[in-house]
Amino acid sequence: MADAPTGAQVFSVTRTPDEISVVCAEADEPPGSRVENGWRILRVAGPIAFDVVGVVASVAVPLAEAEITVFVVSTYDTDLVLVRDSDVDRATGALGGAGHPVTVAPG
Repeated sequence: MADAPTGAQVFSVTRTPDEISVVCAEADEPPGSRVENGWRILRVAGPIAFDVVGVVASVAVPLAEAEITVFVVSTYDTDLVLVRDSDVDRATGALGGAGHPVTVAPG
C-alpha cells in the first residue's frame, strides 16, 4: 500500500436512489452537508487489474481483526481505504503485519 500523495485532491461522488455521498478533503465540504470528519486515506498501490480477486479483503480483514473501522472507495485504478485519524498508527501496524508495506502522508 502507499499513501495518497501529499497535496492530492480526492473528491468522489456516489449517487443512489436514497442519497448523494461525497468524499472529499475537509476544506472542500459542500455547504450544509452532514459531515463525518477525521479520516485519513491509505491508497492501495495500483493500478489493479479488474480480474484480481480479494484486494479489498486482504486489507479489510487485518483491519477488522484489529477492530479498526474502514470506509472504502474504489476507483478505476485503485482502492482508497479510509481509517480514522486516531487509528492510523494501529492500521499501519496491522497492515504491515499482514504483509502490506504502508507509508502515510502527513495530516
